[in-house]
Amino acid sequence: MSQASQHGKWTLSSSDDDNDDPLPSASNNNSPLLFGSPPPDQHTSSESNHNSPKIGSNFHQPKHDPDPPPSIEVKPEPKSDTVTAAPPLSIGSEARHAAQTSQLKPVKYESNQSSPFLAGKRKKDDDSISGWALSDSDDDDKDKGQSSGQKDPPPKRSNPKLKKAKVEERPPSPHGRTYYIDEPDDFFETSVPPVNDTYRFYLNKVTGLEKRYNTGALHIKEILSPLFGTLKESVQFNYCFDIAWMLQQYPPEFRDKPVLIVHGDKREAKARLLQQAQPYSQVRFCQAKLDIAFGTHHTKMMLLWYEEGFRVVILTSNMIRADWYQKTQGLWMSPLYLRLPKGSPETAGESPTLFKQDLLEYLGAYRAPEIADWIQRIREHDLSETRVYLIGSTPGRYLGSDMERWGHLRLRKLLRDHTRPIPNEEKWPVIGQFSSIGSMGLDKTKWLAGEFQRTLTTLGKSSLRPDPPMHLIYPSVDDVRTSLEGYPAGGSLPYSIQTAQKQIWLHSYFHRWQAETTGRSHAMPHIKTYMRASPDFTQLAWFLVTSANLSKAAWGALEKNNTQVMVRSYELGVLYVPSAFSMSTFPVQMDVFPATTPSTAFPVPFDLPPKRYSSKDHPWMWNIPYTQAPDTHGNIWVPS
Repeated sequence: MSQASQHGKWTLSSSDDDNDDPLPSASNNNSPLLFGSPPPDQHTSSESNHNSPKIGSNFHQPKHDPDPPPSIEVKPEPKSDTVTAAPPLSIGSEARHAAQTSQLKPVKYESNQSSPFLAGKRKKDDDSISGWALSDSDDDDKDKGQSSGQKDPPPKRSNPKLKKAKVEERPPSPHGRTYYIDEPDDFFETSVPPVNDTYRFYLNKVTGLEKRYNTGALHIKEILSPLFGTLKESVQFNYCFDIAWMLQQYPPEFRDKPVLIVHGDKREAKARLLQQAQPYSQVRFCQAKLDIAFGTHHTKMMLLWYEEGFRVVILTSNMIRADWYQKTQGLWMSPLYLRLPKGSPETAGESPTLFKQDLLEYLGAYRAPEIADWIQRIREHDLSETRVYLIGSTPGRYLGSDMERWGHLRLRKLLRDHTRPIPNEEKWPVIGQFSSIGSMGLDKTKWLAGEFQRTLTTLGKSSLRPDPPMHLIYPSVDDVRTSLEGYPAGGSLPYSIQTAQKQIWLHSYFHRWQAETTGRSHAMPHIKTYMRASPDFTQLAWFLVTSANLSKAAWGALEKNNTQVMVRSYELGVLYVPSAFSMSTFPVQMDVFPATTPSTAFPVPFDLPPKRYSSKDHPWMWNIPYTQAPDTHGNIWVPS
């Protein structure tokens, strides 16, 4: 379905990784409002009584000064100007495809154009040149074939033209010259990196940050390196795969070891995935069953079998380079699980959090013979040191006690059984942070407050159901525009205009992505976290890192007068509760990096308290153009 207007022609599509509603018709685009005002009482300073812009000719064009975005301190490119180039793969959602297209054919911002809107057409490919168009050229006007004394003709305001992008002889990455630069020599650890043995929660390394903000963070190459064990075999559960890139992250001595890929692709997508693996005999596949419409295999987990033992890594990154480059991601890495003595009973090696039992139950839900050997291996190892709770989602409709096995009802049960009521808990805000948003319904009572908020506000067995503040963190347009990646970072934030128009009320809960505490304000989040914070934001009642975005598909929704719950997708995360660490609450760590010594303070990935959207802020939506201000690479966003 296409839509034409003064913003140009673009395709309307619901491409959220886990959006659980079909596409609306074009007539639904006439919603009277898109951006709401903050709710009247959120127990925090709110900017109420703002005039909400109406849907119209420029409903999605937040007003910007035409000045370039603020400069970001990025580590300089190596002197060798080495750039990794590879043919781009069409991987992931339509939003990611739009980002790839924007990187391949960047559209430059023109400050002197007569209209703030473009015709929506990308620069046409020139058959006489080869290579990618660079997105950050700075001398585009120097070589025009004019003499030094000749004046430039006045711009043709009636027919503005886009600048031609400067092209190098050697094709760089599709992200532009300063994207996918080689990491500096000291980027990767050569000895066991600083390990936070207390919580085992890590952020990913981000290329371009000061070294101190990566000290104590992890890269996939380090996770798979001999520093953590002598690998014999592995399993990669994920949503998106670039198999050639993924295998290159294994060290050479492990690169030919068997790898099982657990995925949810079907039909053409599955055929493309299998074709990627044709050169690699060590790669095998397991297709996760997705029997409910709009479900995805969104779980992100590694199972690593070593000569020394076994390890689990639960993370938020896809197996593609962009997710490990300049995005904020998180992961939990288990201790090294040693093999149990032969003849140990089946109950041996269990943790106080029943992690072993829950992991086996989750893997059993795949009903896949390809995983059977791994289930047996886990049974033979000692997982007793684990101090987190596993929270998974698997597709299906569940009744009775099975309703509490998966999704947000599983989270509710754990919070009821393993946390305690807190004095004045009605003042302890709930915080949700995510990278994609599904359809919530016509108002908050349909699911967000009626189900999900009730889960997030559970503390112990108290019958009290307070209505504390809820802070939802999702990047604004300016957050994306001024990010390290620029507008293409929004390809990993697939909130669509169709979904947004149906839930204007939701935007009043939104807060900016700000992460000065971790140096990641300009590394757009693909991490998903949920937590309960004290009124002064110095303590946490619990913390969850997960693959699950804000959607019914991920978390489940009650049906049939609350007698059953329906879950569409596979998701996985780990829950931290203070009682598992012999604590009453988690103190919030003020300065997360450099992480050189263990700490009992919890490393929250972003700044607290969250900053509420102002009247000028709007949530990022991937499938509408942004042309009024350039991003950090001097480009605009015109999805096609």
